[in-house]
Amino acid sequence: MTYLQLLSKLNAHAETDFAAFQRKLIFTKQEILGVRTPILRKIAKETAQSVDIQTLLSFPDTYYEITFIKLACVSALPYERFINYVESCVALIDNWATCDCFKAKCITKNQDKFLPVLQEIFRRGGEFDERFVLVTLLYAYVEEKYIPLIKQYLKQANTSYYYVHMAAAWLTAELIVKLYDVGVSLLQSGVLDKKTHNKAIQKSIESYRITKEQKEYLRSLKIK
Repeated sequence: MTYLQLLSKLNAHAETDFAAFQRKLIFTKQEILGVRTPILRKIAKETAQSVDIQTLLSFPDTYYEITFIKLACVSALPYERFINYVESCVALIDNWATCDCFKAKCITKNQDKFLPVLQEIFRRGGEFDERFVLVTLLYAYVEEKYIPLIKQYLKQANTSYYYVHMAAAWLTAELIVKLYDVGVSLLQSGVLDKKTHNKAIQKSIESYRITKEQKEYLRSLKIK
């Protein structure tokens, strides 16, 4: 499959109204065709079977959907191949939607091996470099073993970036929901700045996975 063939396939599923809706939510320099995510994932699977990964990565990133497919195909690779492309893929990200969809299952089976890669990506300091790291911690590292690591990244995160701030709050809320006592302890430690601390509490309270009593206690921890 060539770039033009892939683009033609995407255009066949493009929805003008949906593209307009996405542009209100996804702030990217790329053009948006308006292809729904389930269809994008299906096309990504087909693309992975018909296009060499190196060829795919050479395609232009004019469109949000093309980058989505690139990252979906890379995330499906075995870990030994995935790590060869992950840093260059993160460099393509300029919005929260692409960032949050870039989830590789192979990381969950290679958590310790992947830590130096996370460290290097975070060190670059860009808004979506940091968000990628925080979101990866959220879906692959919320375990007792990695609490000190999570706390370290939350302390270092540049929450003056809006999408880093939101990711830090989201990660903290997930920690509270999954490991309530640990999450509360993190809130009480003062690691988070005021706005992220309060946003994490808000997100936790919105969850149906914690009790009414726990939500009441969390409200008492808000910083005025």
